Amino acid sequence: MAAAVRHRTVEANGVRLHVAELGPEGGAAPVVLLLHGFPDLWYAWRHQMAALAARGYRAVAPDLRGYGDSDAPPDASSYTTFHVVGDLVALIADLGQPQVFVVGHDWGAIVAWQLCLLRPDLVRALVNLSVVYQPRRPERSPLQSIKAACGEDHYMCRFQEPGVAEAEFARYDIKYAFYKTFGMRKPAPPILPKDKSFFDALDSDGTCPPWLSEEDISYYAEKFAKTGFTGGLNYYRCMELSWELSAPWTGAQIKVPTKFIVGDLDLTYNTPGVQDYIHKGGFKASVPNLEDVVVMEGVSHFINQEKPNEVSEHICEFFSKF
Repeated sequence: MAAAVRHRTVEANGVRLHVAELGPEGGAAPVVLLLHGFPDLWYAWRHQMAALAARGYRAVAPDLRGYGDSDAPPDASSYTTFHVVGDLVALIADLGQPQVFVVGHDWGAIVAWQLCLLRPDLVRALVNLSVVYQPRRPERSPLQSIKAACGEDHYMCRFQEPGVAEAEFARYDIKYAFYKTFGMRKPAPPILPKDKSFFDALDSDGTCPPWLSEEDISYYAEKFAKTGFTGGLNYYRCMELSWELSAPWTGAQIKVPTKFIVGDLDLTYNTPGVQDYIHKGGFKASVPNLEDVVVMEGVSHFINQEKPNEVSEHICEFFSKF
């Protein structure tokens, strides 16, 4: 599959984005934009790209700013969701389609929600994985909400101080770091007491998960060895700034037709309050055109890679309605 993937660079919103594509080139083929999370790359979508291309879609997966072969602006404040949505609007214009289908996972899901909030005219339908949409709350910022639910030792709090997480990550062999991260199964967000590193807090045994190959791990290790993790960590460091800038959209709904997929072992699904929000009406109230919620049993956070065929089928089935 890798040999058939086309790679190019798109000038978008002042940054150069590396974009991987599979499927029909140009023309009238419907476009599916696939957005990765942390610590990830376009490569996370290799299985879905093949499935979508086989059904006649043009699958387009960028490395988001700060990742892989895309530019990484040096200023940590250049990673708000508004910056990233700006990149995507420019990318969609480059693709020459008035609308695209969108799929997001982890931070890619957060950015996809924001794209649907700011430019719903560009999105035909959305499939998001792992991270729900929660409207902006004026009374409490994201980090304040995390601390209230999970305490000061939540991993996102550790990620805030520039250089701290980077120094922790640098203490480990980079392949081991990916074995540990991709292998986590504990159904709870990582909590990091002061004497523990991020990887100490993960429950995985540090061996390659059965749904990844050594070749896959080597690809991630090679790319992150070149870039480091700062670009991805800066998304967490901009959470409060993104919240401040989003004040005009306080309480706003997402009205794009949506399907949501999550694993029942996912750390996001097991964050306090999230399951009630999803299953007791809160999520549907915030996303009125939420057409389906799929909870996959025995599946953890990196759902698009752990269950590639099932996730691809869900995506293709949903988009076929449009």
